[in-house]
Amino acid sequence: MKRVFPILAVLTAALLSYALYEALVAAPTEQTMGDVQRIFYYHVPSAWTAFLLFTVNLVASVVYLISRNAKADALAVVSAEVGVVFCTVVLVTGPIWARPVWGIWWTWDIRLTTTLVLWLIYVSYLILRRFSSSGQTPRLAAALGVFGALDMPLVYFSIWFFRTQHPQPVIAGGNGSGLDPLMGKVLLLCVVAVFCVMVLVYIDRYRLELLRNECDELKFEIESRNAQAASLVTAATRRTDG
Repeated sequence: MKRVFPILAVLTAALLSYALYEALVAAPTEQTMGDVQRIFYYHVPSAWTAFLLFTVNLVASVVYLISRNAKADALAVVSAEVGVVFCTVVLVTGPIWARPVWGIWWTWDIRLTTTLVLWLIYVSYLILRRFSSSGQTPRLAAALGVFGALDMPLVYFSIWFFRTQHPQPVIAGGNGSGLDPLMGKVLLLCVVAVFCVMVLVYIDRYRLELLRNECDELKFEIESRNAQAASLVTAATRRTDG
């Protein structure tokens, strides 16, 4: 994998550059919103990618709660971490898009609010993993990950169940009822490019997490041996003095 990774990184960079050109130049300008609509080509793929990663976190957390599998725990941690990055992109690009369209940077719209809550839950997950040293931390974090996943359906279906300023999804089109066909192709290209970036970051971060776990195990083993050696020396000293 170490040999293949640089090649995949170069190919992903090329795909990302091509997708950027298509999104900023080749895609037609939206008649109502103008050029600011082009944020859509990164806002939407980032949201889908974040949802995918949080779903992986959910599955890995459930597996860990059932089996206490260390690799499942590592998958959960990495999914939450990378998912927060893409969710942050969503929360940053959304207001940039909304400002010229709605006239405000932020409104407590149900879709926006539930997305912010989702982000806060997984940020809390990462804070718990980073600063808690309890042996129960992985289990508590897994439970929090399962709880956080409950917010995802609310985020997704909120625009159907509640009155909201957030636009309805417009994917199918070609007859005036959805995306322009070229816009749809550019969106798909950007989705693939963002997904490839996510895969690269995920693989590298997962490998780092496994190494960190190995280092923690070695550190614990060394400390245990040192404690045993110290106990033996103390016992020998007491017998000698006696």
